[in-house]
Amino acid sequence: MIALIRGRIAAKNPGSVIVDVGGLGYEVHIPLSSFYELPDEGKDVSLNVHTHVREDAITLFGFRTPDEKALFLLLMGVSGVGPKLALNIISGLPYDRLVDAIMRGDDALVTTIPGVGKKTSARIVLELREKAGSLNTGTAGAGPCSISGGPNRQRDEAVSALVNLGYKRNIAEDAVKKVCAADGEGTPLEVLIKETLKVLSKG
Repeated sequence: MIALIRGRIAAKNPGSVIVDVGGLGYEVHIPLSSFYELPDEGKDVSLNVHTHVREDAITLFGFRTPDEKALFLLLMGVSGVGPKLALNIISGLPYDRLVDAIMRGDDALVTTIPGVGKKTSARIVLELREKAGSLNTGTAGAGPCSISGGPNRQRDEAVSALVNLGYKRNIAEDAVKKVCAADGEGTPLEVLIKETLKVLSKG
């Protein structure tokens, strides 16, 4: 099983990154929190990896910190939560806030994440409330970094990332516009997505 991957970033987007390792390109699915911290394309990166094996596919899930990977594996252990939903959950709230919500039993906050219904949220809190205490907090920050491309491209990519997370396009577009109006059209993509998620989590 692949547990760690280190190589050059060949391409990246808000849902995945292609890591060039000795001429082989590995597609690694990542949460938005890890995307925020990726260096620029062409730079070296190291990711903690979970290899998910099925009969018809082998999929790599990568994380910038061991703590995010540990949270992902805990979520995967909850009944009804598969790898895609687990990744969406980690993308839907900042790491520290998500762990805090689970530990406090705040299933209402977890329910604000697209794709997480009341029953699933309740199971997550019930099954992970005590286990979440083993996770570190304060270690998965999101540092902004500028990207190439104009404001329109950045807005489109931000909307696309949010739609992939499960938000309706019109709702995602309205939220992105609010952030652009407040922070300016030149807001980097990573910051734009992060701030828009904050707006959406507040309803």
